[in-house]
Amino acid sequence: MTEQVQAAAELLARAQAGDGDAFGELTEPFRRELHLHCYRMLGSVHDAEDVLQETMLAAWRAIERFEGRASVRFWLYRIATNQCLNALRGRGMSRASARPAASAGQALPPGLPAPATDREPVWLQPYPDTPADELPDASPGPEARYEAREAISLAFVAALQHLPPRQRATLVLRDVLGYRAAETADLLGWTLDSVNSSLRRARAALAENVPAAGLAQAPLPGSAAERAMLARFTDAFERGDVETLVAMLTDDTWLTMPPWPLGYRGGYAAGCLLSVLVFRGGTRRFRLVPVRANGQPAFGCYVSDAREPALVSQAAGLIVLDLGRGHIAGVARFLDNGLLPLFGLPETLRAS
Repeated sequence: MTEQVQAAAELLARAQAGDGDAFGELTEPFRRELHLHCYRMLGSVHDAEDVLQETMLAAWRAIERFEGRASVRFWLYRIATNQCLNALRGRGMSRASARPAASAGQALPPGLPAPATDREPVWLQPYPDTPADELPDASPGPEARYEAREAISLAFVAALQHLPPRQRATLVLRDVLGYRAAETADLLGWTLDSVNSSLRRARAALAENVPAAGLAQAPLPGSAAERAMLARFTDAFERGDVETLVAMLTDDTWLTMPPWPLGYRGGYAAGCLLSVLVFRGGTRRFRLVPVRANGQPAFGCYVSDAREPALVSQAAGLIVLDLGRGHIAGVARFLDNGLLPLFGLPETLRAS
């Protein structure tokens, strides 16, 4: 037995004897990747944090019965996945009942085109500060189909939310984490046929919601091409230049405004949204503060009245961009100012 294996065994023995510090040391290396796993399953940073805490509590209560037939990491993923499935079952009814109120198109200003859909996940939140080189170190298994950068992208996570919980769990375990079919069946307590059938349906459904190219055409984070696109976007947005902003979009750019369940597509819809809802006929002026979310460029938004000089701009949500080759393929405007602290952003911004 190597020193590393012996040390791990001793740590496990101490944890099973009731040593809380040993349990924390045993599970801490996996907290980041488990949080990310819960986020993919639930689409919400806040829900992921809650379920991660429930996972650790359940693991602490069960550590004495852990027999070591699988790794601690595999055991924790089993608990976390089942906690996510329980949360999705428990919250499904409340979210379904809340949707009609959130879908009330009457609450939106006149002058907007009909949305392409009113079924966008109202609970979706961006995941802060996760460039590809800061993702968890754990390598995916041999059957993974998605690279780490694509598997945390906002479009991918949003598409997962359209899958039924069982299909969502199967696809994340198999195609993101790379567990083999037999391992997935063991982790979920399902039959092998159930796993394979669920995965086939999940892949087919996901293909309808995720662009085939994924992030393959996006400029590399921090590259000169990305910096140039973001500088142009920032300049146009802060000047309220709708024409330039629309010109930066692809013909089928997807636009969403969580927590509104509305999705719009294309330049015409974007122009209406910008003119009517964002800049309000030129009466609002914005300042953007760059951050990153889901491994993608993002901005904290701050607004003031364009007709009056303002010493302070007020928080106005968060924008996440999905970049393509030379154009913007998606824009998500998160309206919840409560997200800004997750990115270290203030509630107000003083004039420079």
